[in-house]
Amino acid sequence: MQKIYRRDAESAKKTKKKSLLISVHTSPVNSVLIAKSKSMVSEEIELNHALEKEGIEVIETDLGEYIVQLRHERPSHIITPAAHLRKEQVAELFHEKLGIPYTTDIPTLTATARKILREVFLTADIGLSGVNFGIADTGGVCVITNEGNARMVTTLPPVHIALMGMERIVPNLDDLALMLSLLPRSATGQKLTVYTQLLHKPLPDQQRHIILLDNGRTRLRNSPLKESLYCIRCGACLNACPVFRELSGHAYIGSDLSIAPYPGPIGSVISPGLLGENYVQLAQASSLCGACKDACPVDIDLPKLLTRVRAGYSSTTGDTPQTAGAGLSASTKFGLRIFARIATHPKLYAASQKFAALGSFLFAPFSQWIRLPAFTGWGYSKDFPRFAGRTFRDGFMESDGLPSDITIQIENMQEQAPALHRIQTQEQAPALHNKITQFRSELTALGGHVYQTKNATQDIIEFLRSRGVHKIHLEPNTLDENILHKADIDFTHEPDPQIIVGVTNAICGLADTGSILIADGEGCPLHASLLPEVHIAVLKSSNILSSLSDAMHLVKGTGAAVFITGPSRTADIEMTLTIGVHGPKEVHVFVVDG
Repeated sequence: MQKIYRRDAESAKKTKKKSLLISVHTSPVNSVLIAKSKSMVSEEIELNHALEKEGIEVIETDLGEYIVQLRHERPSHIITPAAHLRKEQVAELFHEKLGIPYTTDIPTLTATARKILREVFLTADIGLSGVNFGIADTGGVCVITNEGNARMVTTLPPVHIALMGMERIVPNLDDLALMLSLLPRSATGQKLTVYTQLLHKPLPDQQRHIILLDNGRTRLRNSPLKESLYCIRCGACLNACPVFRELSGHAYIGSDLSIAPYPGPIGSVISPGLLGENYVQLAQASSLCGACKDACPVDIDLPKLLTRVRAGYSSTTGDTPQTAGAGLSASTKFGLRIFARIATHPKLYAASQKFAALGSFLFAPFSQWIRLPAFTGWGYSKDFPRFAGRTFRDGFMESDGLPSDITIQIENMQEQAPALHRIQTQEQAPALHNKITQFRSELTALGGHVYQTKNATQDIIEFLRSRGVHKIHLEPNTLDENILHKADIDFTHEPDPQIIVGVTNAICGLADTGSILIADGEGCPLHASLLPEVHIAVLKSSNILSSLSDAMHLVKGTGAAVFITGPSRTADIEMTLTIGVHGPKEVHVFVVDG
């Protein structure tokens, strides 16, 4: 596995082109097809455009990314790229571009994309993916996805290229386990993403290239905006931001009218931090309410960083700010300077409140609301309340501090706090649920199926007969192959896209998430758990562990492994959950007693 470091976007694109040329120089045809999973870093350096200029065809395989690519747009959200579109728009797009009958049925639209992109996965020369985390002490990378497209592009093509921002590296697998619990919970509300891949070695007959990109990150690390590099790209701040929720990601544009690759609160810091002054005005699109800071799972102080960008700090200025208020008109800057002057002088501020109350009364003497002209922008849809004649400061001073009833309540709370703490520490922790019961409950809630069995081979044969299945992709040493032959169940140990059922062994299960661990090995178990529509896993009950952190040591020594948490899914069209995208539509786990 080859790792390459590149300092900027241009050298990264050149390296990518070089890797592509090396990988396909023996090909008898000139055309190159890349199956690409979602990568925000590739959006940052505009990689798709650079490759297409070289005559290389790039097809996005994430459903949302595929939709916006067909529309020749940028993603509008870090997690859900097509969140700005209605199902009617997607239906019209697929009717026009893909030639299917017009339908707004979301499962039908998803199935159409699955069918078309399946051929892309199977015929692609190169798979291109992003990286969620790199692991320093093992040299591996972690790629997570719900749809299964990232598994496809890292498993099926003969060449896999991964593009990773250098800030995505964690020290070890224990730290990775913590991040993997934070990211899906904050991004989509899941305990664990459907597919959590850990890649350490290329698969047999496969090349893998990992490109670590700087592109201003070292510069940003040495600036007052360095805290923004903690971002794990969960999108929680976007979902919490009232400005983003009203405007969507396409409203975050640079001075050259280009859409910022990273929108929302974090994008208003990272985009100017990495890409320069073109996006510095984005920091003005914030009310500084602090909702983004409260939602951030890694506790980035985004309001503080936004004010620093507003004050003129950037990755190129060091500790010396440039001209403050970038993106603001001269009149707005003048007004803010006046306000700063008044707000920093208590007596002047108190007098201004009185004048404001008098002025608003004269402006609207018969109403409690001030009707602003429509041309002001605000007045088009909003009215302002009149300034209060009696300010909060007046009331506070007249009451000589806090009202007595509030003071008493605070004192009572302070007295009760130690007692409450003693009660909580004396309570016994609730008994742990039976691991099998918890595992079944978690996986069933995700649309999976769990069966307890004493004879996995016989029960799986009955399952296959009920489905009319006579051939499976089987991982060796999982079922009794002699019994399968006697039952007229044919099997193969080689990948076959036409087979609809794959049977693998599960190294372990996770009780708290309903996940199973599959690793590479004889019989291509990674393919057997990915290509068929139905995945059957055989799991020993003694191998069900409590949580992800207990299982991370099992990944060491594997070339590639994946934690699977239910069937593949997406919510890229109108945030409507659809089961069965690129990975299996069904997951059945047979838990063997003993």
